[in-house]
Amino acid sequence: MAKTGVTKRIVIRFPKRLVEEPIVYRLIKDFDLVMNILKAYVTPNEEGLLVMELQGDADKFEEGIRYLKDKGVLVEPLSKDVKRNEDRCTHCGACVVLCPASALVVDKDTSKIIFSDEKCIACELCVPACPVGAMEVHF
Repeated sequence: MAKTGVTKRIVIRFPKRLVEEPIVYRLIKDFDLVMNILKAYVTPNEEGLLVMELQGDADKFEEGIRYLKDKGVLVEPLSKDVKRNEDRCTHCGACVVLCPASALVVDKDTSKIIFSDEKCIACELCVPACPVGAMEVHF
């Protein structure tokens, strides 16, 4: 049976008791996962937050996520935290030019702005650029 690869963008929150522990290193060493940190808020004696993309064998990925949860780390998909308020969006396009990941693009047929949460890296550049506050980041 062939191994199945997986790539996912996740948000992990860990309590201050784990800030000094090498939990990310364990994901790489013990579970053979490739990691790309997209955003990090880690301060000694405070809660830590990492937005990252993890890639590896599906079974090892699940083992790594289980390891994090067993340590008391909250793990969520990135798309759960980045949202566009559809009721507020006026499709003005102010956000499009600022998005480094091309998660916000103009639909050529309708001139509406399309938001792809799968591409979003939660850089938050779109949040202050939006004149109506339609882009919301929830960490």
